[in-house]
Amino acid sequence: MPPSPIRKLVPFAEAAKARGTKVIHLNIGQPDIASPAVALDAIRKLDRTVIEYSHSAGYESYRKGLARYYKGVGIDVTHEQILVTNGGSEALLFGMMACFEPGDEIIIPEPFYANYNSFALAAGITVVPLRTVIEDDFSLPPISAFEKLITPRTKGILICNPGNPTGRIYGREELERLRDIVKKHDLFLFADEVYREFCYDGAEHISAMSLDGIDQQVVLIDSVSKRYSMCGARVGALLTRNEELYDAVLRFAQARLSPPTLGQIASEAALATPATYFTDVIDEYKERRDTLVNGLNGIKDVTCPIPNGAFYCIAELPIDDSDRFCQWLLESFSLDGHTVMMAPATGFYAEPATGLKQVRLAYVLKKDLLERAVRIVEAGLAAYPR
Repeated sequence: MPPSPIRKLVPFAEAAKARGTKVIHLNIGQPDIASPAVALDAIRKLDRTVIEYSHSAGYESYRKGLARYYKGVGIDVTHEQILVTNGGSEALLFGMMACFEPGDEIIIPEPFYANYNSFALAAGITVVPLRTVIEDDFSLPPISAFEKLITPRTKGILICNPGNPTGRIYGREELERLRDIVKKHDLFLFADEVYREFCYDGAEHISAMSLDGIDQQVVLIDSVSKRYSMCGARVGALLTRNEELYDAVLRFAQARLSPPTLGQIASEAALATPATYFTDVIDEYKERRDTLVNGLNGIKDVTCPIPNGAFYCIAELPIDDSDRFCQWLLESFSLDGHTVMMAPATGFYAEPATGLKQVRLAYVLKKDLLERAVRIVEAGLAAYPR
C-alpha cells in the first residue's frame, strides 16, 4: 500500500509547527469555506435518543432527496439506483471490487487522484496509466492512445471530471470519445464527479451518466465532501443503472453495515442549501485560483496551467525531486516565520518518476495566504540546495 503524497509529510509539518513555524497547507483539499448553515443546524438541533444504524444503502429519505438533486443537474436516476457510502472513497473501492476480478486492468488518465492507486491495489487490479501532459493542459489524447493500452484483461476506464489533481474539465467531444471506446470494448466507465459544481470561465460540466448508449456501464462516484465543504461527514454515493451491479455493491455495503448516521443527517439537510451558496463559493474559488496560478506563473521557470474546474493545480518547478523539495520546505525553510506544505506529484502518477518536477497545490485558503505561499515558494526555489 503506497503512502499518500497528500499526507505522508504530515510528521514534518507537525515538527515545523512545534518549532513555531506557521505552515500554509496547500497539500490537501480541505476548504476553509463554511459548511452550509442548514447542515450544521441539523446536527445542533438533533433530537434523538439513539444513534442507530441506517439501511446499508443509506436512509431512503436521503436517497430520494439525492435523486431530486441529480435530476436538477441533468442526471436521471431513482433512489433505488443510489447507494450511500462512507465518502467517495468507499464508493470507488466497492465499485472496483464489484466490477473487476483480481488481475483485471483499469485505464486511468494520469496524473490522477493518488488514492486510485491504493483502491486498485486493495481490489487486486492493475492500473494502466494513460499519459496526459502539462504542455497540453492535461487534455485527453486521441482514441488511438487508448486502443494501444487495451488488452484482454482491460475491464474499465476511470476518469475524474473535473479533475483532481489537474483541474481539467473534459468537454463533450472528449467524453464521446470515451463513450465510443467503452461501447466498442464493453468496458465499465467509472466517473468521479465530486467536483461538478466547481467550473470556471464558462466551462460546462457534462456527466458521464448523460452519455447515450452506455447506461449499464457507467459507475458514477460522488461525495458531499467538496460540494458542501463537509469533508469530515464522510458521506459519498455510488450511482448505477445496472441492477446486477447495484446488487453486488449492496452486498459489500451490507458487510460494512451502514454509512454514518450523523453524516447522512447533515448531508440530507445540506440538500436544502440555497443556490447563492454555490454562486459565492465559485466566485471565491475563481479569485483564489487566479491568485495562486498567476502568482506561480510569475516565478522564473515555473509552469502552471490554468485549471477550469475543481480547486487544484499542478505546477512544474525547476527542481530535481518534488518529494525532497516539499520535505525540505517543511524541515529547513521558512520566510517570515511561515512555510508551505505541498503534495509531491510523484504520488499522482503510476510511475512516480514522472512527477519528480511537479507538485499539486489546493487553492482552498484565503487570498492573503495564497499570496504569502507564492512568495515562500519563490524564495524557497531560490534558496533550495541543488
